[in-house]
Parts: sequence; C-alpha cells; structure tokens
Amino acid sequence: MNHQKVCELMSEAVVRVQRGTPFKEIAHLLQEYDITAVPVVDADDRPVGVVSEADLLQKIWGGEPDAEPPGGAKASATDAAGLMTSPAVCAREDWSVVEAARVLARHGIKRLLVVDADERLVGVVSRSDLLRVFLRKDREIRTEIIEEALVRTLGLAPSAVQVDVTHGHVVLTGRLPDHIAVPVLEDLCRHVDGVVAVEFRAAGDAETAR
Repeated sequence: MNHQKVCELMSEAVVRVQRGTPFKEIAHLLQEYDITAVPVVDADDRPVGVVSEADLLQKIWGGEPDAEPPGGAKASATDAAGLMTSPAVCAREDWSVVEAARVLARHGIKRLLVVDADERLVGVVSRSDLLRVFLRKDREIRTEIIEEALVRTLGLAPSAVQVDVTHGHVVLTGRLPDHIAVPVLEDLCRHVDGVVAVEFRAAGDAETAR
C-alpha cells in the first residue's frame, strides 16, 4: 500500500532559532507564534536541537529533573545552545506516515522536525498532522482497497469481494480463492491510510453476521 508521505502532511512554515538566540527572544517567539517548542539550526539550516517550554521553565524553578546538586546547566543558560535538548529527533520528508508515527511513539514526543536529503530543515510534522489520514473519505478508501489490494496485489477481479466502508470501518464480503488467506487480505486493508477496522464475512455468513 502507498501510504501518504510526511511531505504531504507537514507544515512548511517553521519558526527557528540559532545557537546564539537569547533566552528572552526564544520566550517571545513561543508566545508570539503560539507554539510550545522551537528548533535550533546551524548556519546551514540543519537542526542541532530543540528548545521547549519545559527547557525555559527550568529558569524559574532552578534545576533539571533529579539534578544533584540543585541548579542544573539549563537553569543558568542564557541562549539556545545552553537550553536546547540535543540531538533533534528528525524525520525525512519522504518517510511514510507509518514511519513517522513509530518514531513519535518511540521517543514519546508530539512532533518531528522534517529534513531533506541534505539534512536541512524543511518542515515540521505533528501528531495531529498524521491523524489527518483518518479524515480520508470512505469512497477513497474503498477505491484504494479495490484497485491496490484486490486487483494489483492479489490479482483478483474488482468484483471478487464486495467492499463496504463506513467511517473507516471496512467490511469485506465474499469468498476468496484457496491460495489467498483471509488474514492476508485483511492485513492489506489495514495498511490503507484511513482504515480504522477490518471485518471479513464469508458470502454464506453475510446474512447471519447481520
């Protein structure tokens, strides 16, 4: 299945700072643009870290979590270089939404910086951006399942299995050839962007299932 790419969902307008950007300027940018973090880039626009609201708040309470003695390095930092969390977690613009979602989950973060082939910053993609795949229209999902899963991948006729999609819930009704297992078709459908659930009903069981 051809998942949507990060470049199709990301925001290209990214507020950024450099290592020498002062503390107060960073705080002003976060408030002005209503954002919770800002990437730090080098002279070639390559991400080197991220400064978040949490990093700035350490100036108020004076330390890092579990820091001994009280008063960590970030509490005394005055610019982005001292405040940032490094390295920055980035995604490539040609990644699929699946790859991006896995990295977000693995690192427990809300957004990824997006870089091009030269590692230069080109955008940012958030959890909410990735969730937009579930806004696909049911008819688009149905068409992809028929054309990509049934016809192109499994070599079946478009009418071999009835495909119904309601709010992302896919119901497949019919009978498959002996050489194709039901779990294979279900798995292909689950990998279509926007699918929430998949249910297969053998043709003879369709009425009973209702």
